[in-house]
Amino acid sequence: MVANDRREFQRLNLSKPILALIDGQSALMLDIGVGGAFIEHYGEMRPGHRFQLSFRWQGADVVFTAEVARSIVVRTPGGDGKSIVSHTGVRFVEAVGNSEELLQQMIGTFVGHVLAAQKANAAGDATDATTLAQLGEARRSRSRGLFTSFRLRDGSWWRVPTDSPQQPLDGFTVGAHEDEDELETLCRSYETANDEARRLIRLVAELSVHAATH
Repeated sequence: MVANDRREFQRLNLSKPILALIDGQSALMLDIGVGGAFIEHYGEMRPGHRFQLSFRWQGADVVFTAEVARSIVVRTPGGDGKSIVSHTGVRFVEAVGNSEELLQQMIGTFVGHVLAAQKANAAGDATDATTLAQLGEARRSRSRGLFTSFRLRDGSWWRVPTDSPQQPLDGFTVGAHEDEDELETLCRSYETANDEARRLIRLVAELSVHAATH
């Protein structure tokens, strides 16, 4: 996806693609975030085209109306133009049923497992990284539209109230009323994380931001 699309939402790169359906036709979901996904499918799509994207998570159907942000043809097997394969970045427009909550649970679970594995490899034992996934749970009772940005500068944390949900490159932004213990865990994890782990932490934080605005 283009740079603007990447800034719009963080995405989790899936080590194993998830089988999905595009208006009932088979596709592979290569990565996913709270605001959209990156998929591989047959045929071509134009920006602005809308369709129904669905997949399964823990036995439940997750269904979104999605809109194409960008799409490119990556393979034309046989050169006959009949088996075109495309990679398409999409934005989620509308959730069906409780799909939004299921998506947040799925991403939170995946990120928690990845961070826990990275920390276990580095420290030689298990950690409380799965606690970070709790920030991905929707908190409907929290106030809307107000966030807190945590910025790590010269080894010190700066805590700044903000109306912007953007995720900074030197820290993360969460909903304004997250649990202090969870935030301390997030900061502590961020300090010792590598670049990829920090990107995943920002994805966890984005789940909190998304919950605060919906």
